[in-house]
Amino acid sequence: MDPLAPLLDLADVAPAFAEARDSVDAAMRHRSLRRHGGQVAAEASLRAAVASAALEGSSYDLDEVRGGTVTDPVVQGALRVAESLGGLVDLWPRAPRQVLAKLHVLAARGVVHDHDLGRLTSGAERIDALAGLVAGNEETPPLLLAAIVHAELLTLRPFAGPAGVVARAAARLTLIGRGFDPRGLVTAEVGHLNREPEYVGSAGAYATGTPDGVRSWLRHYAAAITAGAEEIVVIGDGVLATV
Repeated sequence: MDPLAPLLDLADVAPAFAEARDSVDAAMRHRSLRRHGGQVAAEASLRAAVASAALEGSSYDLDEVRGGTVTDPVVQGALRVAESLGGLVDLWPRAPRQVLAKLHVLAARGVVHDHDLGRLTSGAERIDALAGLVAGNEETPPLLLAAIVHAELLTLRPFAGPAGVVARAAARLTLIGRGFDPRGLVTAEVGHLNREPEYVGSAGAYATGTPDGVRSWLRHYAAAITAGAEEIVVIGDGVLATV
C-alpha cells in the first residue's frame, strides 16, 4: 500500500500532476535531444544550480556563473551538488540518510563550520521516517514522492546553512532515480524561483500539516515541474541556434 496515495485525492492535485507529466513528456521530444542531449543536460544542471542558490539568497547572473567569476560559497556548493547527482542516484533509495549527509557536505562547505558538515541539527526522528519512505519505495508515483521529499526537508531544515539546496537536490534525485526525469533535464528549481512567493508560501502552508496546506504545496510543485519542462524547450532552442 502506498501511504501517500490519499494525497492524490486532494482537490485539483491529480489533474495538476497529470498536466506536469504531459508537459515533461512533450519537452522530452524536443529535437535538440536527439543529437545534443549532453549539451542540454549540462545547461539544465547549471540553471538548476544557479536557481537553487538564488532561492537561498545567493542570486547571480547566469552568464557570470557560467563564466566562472562567481565565488560565492552557496553558489559553488550548489554547483558541486549538481555535479554529484549522477553518482548518487543508485545510492539514494538504498541509503537516503547517507546521501543527505553527502549533499550537505557538498552544499555547505565554506558556509558552515567543518564540524557541522553532514550533521543533523534537528528533526532526526522525522528524517528517519522520510528515509523509510524513500528507501525501496516503488509504490508512490515519483512526482508525488519528490514533492513530499522536497517539502519535508524544507520544513525540517535539518542541516545548518543552505538546507534548501539539499532539499531541492533530494527531490531531483527522486525524479531521476524513479525514471520520471532519467536524464536530469527538468529544472524545477527555475520554476520555484520564477514563482518564489508561491514557493515560500506553499512550503509554509505544507508545514502546517493541514490538507489545504499540503494541497497548496502539491499544486505549486506540479506548476514548478511544468515550468521546468518549458525550460527544456528554451534550452533546446538555444542549443540548436548555436550548432
